[in-house]
Amino acid sequence: MSLKRKLLNGIANTIYRIAGALAPGVYAKDGLISVHNHDFMRDPAFLRAYERGVQAIGGKDEYNWHWRIHIGLWAADMASRIAGDFVECGVNKGFLSSAIMRRLDWNSTGRKFYLLDTFSGLDPRQVTEAEIRAGALEKNAESLRSNFYVSGVDGVRANFAEWNNVVIVAGAIPDTLGEVKSEHIAYLHIDMNCAPPEVAALTHFWDRLSDGAVVLLDDYAYLGFGEQKRAMDDFARAHGVSICSLPTGQGLLLRPPR
Repeated sequence: MSLKRKLLNGIANTIYRIAGALAPGVYAKDGLISVHNHDFMRDPAFLRAYERGVQAIGGKDEYNWHWRIHIGLWAADMASRIAGDFVECGVNKGFLSSAIMRRLDWNSTGRKFYLLDTFSGLDPRQVTEAEIRAGALEKNAESLRSNFYVSGVDGVRANFAEWNNVVIVAGAIPDTLGEVKSEHIAYLHIDMNCAPPEVAALTHFWDRLSDGAVVLLDDYAYLGFGEQKRAMDDFARAHGVSICSLPTGQGLLLRPPR
């Protein structure tokens, strides 16, 4: 981890502790401090889903992604009411997708869930010059060294073995996009920490998204990922839609009716 990022993380953790001390009950995690209601964290269904996500990363919650996962579970629930399969581009160990499958009782849905990833970190061929200057390759190497990024698909396959109709596709996007055979997609989650494959995925699936389909962008407003936000904003303008920027760092886009 770079010195700058360590410093930022240290400052953030200090701010979280101060916020918690000054206002007991405040939400202060994962880049977000809020005094607003977050009683979803006491909901048994949410807790079961979140715990399954934690299981996917080894059983210890080092992320504190509660509000981010809450958004993802909401998106998946809305998508479950729309015709189409689910697709995730950028899976890593499968935190969010595991939580979703537990929350939706995946085997009862009759849908397919496509999980696409290199399962070995960023593909250097896809990283832009601006992202390289911002330290994307160094962050990628550190994430692999620290085991934040998975370095192989076998453990991921084992994690998802309890569910049916899960299609795990290993390899770099856009090369692997053709492996998704579904003609109708209700849910698309994009989290590749790199602009070109993210735009390629959204472009590839756009015409296959069902009316009202949910597109969730993990890094859209996250600090240090400006290149991805600019690329997605360009896509949105070109298609006459807008992206809702969320304080969790995510971006939310709904496919308008034809």
